[in-house]
Amino acid sequence: MKLFISADIEGIAGVATIQQLKTNGEYQRFRKLMTSEVNAAIRGAFTGGADEVVVADGHGNMSNIIIEELDKRARLVSGNNRVMAQLEGLDDSFDGIIFIGHHGREGDSDAVISHTLAGICVNEMKINGRIVGETEMNGMVAGAYGVPSLFISGDDIYVDEVKETLPNVESVVTKFARNRIAAELIHPEVVQQEIQEKVEGVVRRIADFKPFIVDGPVTFEVDFKGPQQAQMTSTIPSVEMLTPTRITFTCEDIVTAYKQMWACVIIAIACTNGVTGSVNA
Repeated sequence: MKLFISADIEGIAGVATIQQLKTNGEYQRFRKLMTSEVNAAIRGAFTGGADEVVVADGHGNMSNIIIEELDKRARLVSGNNRVMAQLEGLDDSFDGIIFIGHHGREGDSDAVISHTLAGICVNEMKINGRIVGETEMNGMVAGAYGVPSLFISGDDIYVDEVKETLPNVESVVTKFARNRIAAELIHPEVVQQEIQEKVEGVVRRIADFKPFIVDGPVTFEVDFKGPQQAQMTSTIPSVEMLTPTRITFTCEDIVTAYKQMWACVIIAIACTNGVTGSVNA
C-alpha cells in the first residue's frame, strides 16, 4: 500500500499567528513541530499497513520539513517551482492521500491564517461554482488519479470547511480558531498522538474510501485582490475577465484546469511584486 502525505504548516498544533512563521520570528521552532506532526502521520500509516509513504512539503518555499528528523521510512518531496505544487509526485500508483497541517480558505473564513494559495493576491476561488480552499482542490485533483482523500488535520473551522466537499474524510482538530490570528491551542503531543491513531485507523479501512471525481469540463473562477492581477492573467488566451478583479476559464479536466489556475496565480503574484506589466521601463 502506497500513501501520499501533503503537508502544510499553518494548521499544525501551536501555530496561531503569521509572525510565528516568519524567518525572523519563531519559524525554526514551528518547522520542528511540523516535522513531528508529519512523523505522527507516517507512524500511523505504516502501523496501519502502508508499505510506502511519500511526503510533499507544501508550505511557502516548500522546504520546511527537516529531513534529518523525518521518519526514515518515508521519502520527501522538497523545493519549489513545482508544476503540481502541494501534490508534486502524486500519480495513480498511490492508494490514498493524507493532509497534515492545512488551513482554511481565503474569504470570510475565521480559520487560523486562512488563505488560498497566495494570500497576497487571491480573494476567492471557485470550481464549477463551488467555493474551495487548497485541500478541497487537491482532493479533487487526487480523485482524477483515482486516489481517495483519507484524512485531514487543522483547526476546527478548516475541518468543517473541507467536510462540505469531502464529507467522508477522517479528521483531527489541532486547535480551535478564535479569529484569523488567534486560537485556543491543544498541546502538540496530544495532537500528534491522535493523528497517529486516526491515520492508522483510516489506513486499516482504506477500502471504505472512494476518490472524489469531478467530471469535465471544469470551470475555475478566481477573484483577485486587485484589477492589475486579473488583467495580467488575461494574457492567457483562454482566460476571460468577468469583473475588473474576477477571471474565469474552462478546461477539459481538473488536472489541466489546476495547472492553468497555478499559471494564473503565478502571474498575479509576479504582478503584485512588480515583475510583470512593464517593458523597457
